[in-house]
Amino acid sequence: MRALSLMRCAPLFLAACLGLSPVRAGEPVVIVHPDSGVQSLTRDEVINLFMGRQKRLPSGRVAAPVEQAEPPATRARFYQLLVGKDLPDIHAYWARLLYSGQAQPPRQAASAEEVLEFVAANKGAIGVMDGARVDRRVRVVLDLGK
Repeated sequence: MRALSLMRCAPLFLAACLGLSPVRAGEPVVIVHPDSGVQSLTRDEVINLFMGRQKRLPSGRVAAPVEQAEPPATRARFYQLLVGKDLPDIHAYWARLLYSGQAQPPRQAASAEEVLEFVAANKGAIGVMDGARVDRRVRVVLDLGK
């Protein structure tokens, strides 16, 4: 019985030792480069960055938002949790902004690994991806699954 409870705690202990925060698989998280100057973000700041209302990170760096496009469920879950909208509504929102020339939508990455690589290589990048795929190359600044 005692060994079983130790087995359940082992993944959390390992995550804590590696400096990773435990997140639920499939839940979206917002990540930045560790040297971006950003330690955490509020929900409103993330909304403004991913909806094209804010062009800079709180640290002053020009923001380069990137989304995990595949699988689409991760992106859909992100916008549902963030602003309560489904993907067709988000596409319509960006179509209006693009037509008026006001803003550009976030960059689309084909996979979680592509999001990680982009954010790890760019100090102004801010990404959204499946939290289960996060590694030490980036910092989680908002976990929408909590």
